[in-house]
Amino acid sequence: MTYLLDALVERAGEFIRLRRDIHRHPELAYEEHRTAALVADKLEAWGYQVERGIGGTGVVGRLVRGDGQRRLGLRADMDALPIHEASGVEWSSAIPGVMHACGHDGHTAMLLAAARHLAEKGRFDGTLHMIFQPAEEGEGGALRMMEDGLFERYPCDAVFAMHNIPGVPQGQLLLREGPLMASSDYATVTLTGVGGHGGIPHKTADPVVAAASVVMALQTIVSRNVDPLQAAVVTVGALHAGKKSSVIPESATLEMSVRALDAQVRATLERRIREVVQHQAQSYGTVAEIEWKRGYPVLVNTPAETAFARDVAIELLGADKVTVHASQVTASEDFAYMLERVPGSYLQIGNGAGDGRGACMVHNPAYDFNDDNVAVGSAYWVLLAERFLVP
Repeated sequence: MTYLLDALVERAGEFIRLRRDIHRHPELAYEEHRTAALVADKLEAWGYQVERGIGGTGVVGRLVRGDGQRRLGLRADMDALPIHEASGVEWSSAIPGVMHACGHDGHTAMLLAAARHLAEKGRFDGTLHMIFQPAEEGEGGALRMMEDGLFERYPCDAVFAMHNIPGVPQGQLLLREGPLMASSDYATVTLTGVGGHGGIPHKTADPVVAAASVVMALQTIVSRNVDPLQAAVVTVGALHAGKKSSVIPESATLEMSVRALDAQVRATLERRIREVVQHQAQSYGTVAEIEWKRGYPVLVNTPAETAFARDVAIELLGADKVTVHASQVTASEDFAYMLERVPGSYLQIGNGAGDGRGACMVHNPAYDFNDDNVAVGSAYWVLLAERFLVP
């Protein structure tokens, strides 16, 4: 597949400039108006049937060729993060406090580059759906597009997506069948007791002590209630209580993140967290209220589609640049919603390793997408589309 890579390398400059333009003008979840307009205008110019505003600011481009019955969906995310950029690159964010710290600008550029090549030179028979999704960063843009009729209006036999991963050599592709990324749930626990003087604690029901005990007791859930061969995370990221050393407050609040790579484990974590919190609170004479927010489900790659995606990766790059059993990740991704509805697979592309460009972790103020991936990623999408929609 050297010829395909060479062709996309020749065209990469145009899309690297586009990627940097998007990077310089980042937009938060459901505010991707400029990015969505840019995407839609490009797709229309290349001959796609385009619908704007799906799920808020989502865009879908449809391209039909021949009379084939197969339908393929390829998805890229468009939103940025509320982080102030410190990368130092010339194309740094022009919007204070907002940056593309996860590479969605690169994901968009890769899919656009593939869209143009497929429109002009693609050899396929069937229907291609290019899905540009808003609000992946914790706001559930995938689910909102689906609730807005995404797969009813643009039915797909399979759907695929790709995300960059720092710390892996640039351009290497990583795949894994089955659960790849964790579910994400969030809990806010409010412990209410009886406040009072710090020097007279026996006249109070101290929610700070109760909160400390809850934090420690929660640590036993993963170690004692979850199969050691399963992955789970319970993290208390915030504890708010009181304002003065001599005053025992009336309440304390805990905020936690809960993650699992199995739906049953996810249910176990919620059940045990609720039990532990209530019993610990009662033992200290306090009352607990739990607000539970369900986030993204476990991302599960279906076997046949992942095997297909793996074969395409090996055909494009060779087996030495493809990891066929990638490590699981306890971060979360709302493409999981799409995979609950449609078979498909989510893969990763190395952004760079060592001290080189692209090795900085995502969600970091110094992060930047590796532009060398524009050619590799777009070539992969082109080959996958042509192999799935084979004439």
